[in-house]
Amino acid sequence: MVSTELIFLCLAAFGAGFVDSIVGGGGMIQLPALLSILPQYPVVTLLGTNKLVSVTGTAVSTYRFSRQIPYIKTIIVPAILSAFIFSFFGAWVVSIVSSAILRPLFMVLLLVVFIFTIRNKSFGTVDHDPNVVIPAWKPLLIGSVMGFYDGFFGPGTGTFLIIAFVGMLGMTFVQGSAYAKIINLTTNVAAILLFTMKGKFLFSYAIPMMLFNVGGAMLGVKFALLKGNTFVRGLLRGVVLMTILKLGYDIFKDFALS
Repeated sequence: MVSTELIFLCLAAFGAGFVDSIVGGGGMIQLPALLSILPQYPVVTLLGTNKLVSVTGTAVSTYRFSRQIPYIKTIIVPAILSAFIFSFFGAWVVSIVSSAILRPLFMVLLLVVFIFTIRNKSFGTVDHDPNVVIPAWKPLLIGSVMGFYDGFFGPGTGTFLIIAFVGMLGMTFVQGSAYAKIINLTTNVAAILLFTMKGKFLFSYAIPMMLFNVGGAMLGVKFALLKGNTFVRGLLRGVVLMTILKLGYDIFKDFALS
């Protein structure tokens, strides 16, 4: 008999897969669900289970996007390599430095982005000019900073990646989302390797959640490609606002407890 816990977790996984495949931020749905529904398990085990579920949906959405949005090798290869390396470095640094230090900084950055996307109507709606040569340092910088951030802190990595590709490389929101997926997949794989060495997974919950996460991801990519940049732009604003509120709540909670 299917438990109520598993039903709610699968629904959360579906919603997370849908949102994450388009603008990132699925972790804000799935991870809180795991933490609140399965409080009897260690946090590290729930984090590992969350990554295991997420990486499946991310892999599917990456593949679906790759069939419609061609990747430019001179952009994606350096971004992938730097993201993979720096995600390990970020995971190591988090063991010696509190992630609470970065929360206020990223909350302010997200607030600036939220205001910018509202005021700048053309942001993320103009196609990248294929004749413009992108200097190698830009994708290297994106991969390094975002890889480190995902390994160190994590929340909103996919959203930050989209913003970086749109803002620094002149992509549309749909193009940025496609590129963000493959980088996010890279950092998730790096995290999975670390969690695998520790064996921190709840497979009885993870396997059915993976199926629902994949279903949400497939539907999300379809919506993104059909609805276009206006749809992605609107959803991005919503996720950015949710991330700001989440970070603000975490900062307030830590301050109140200190």
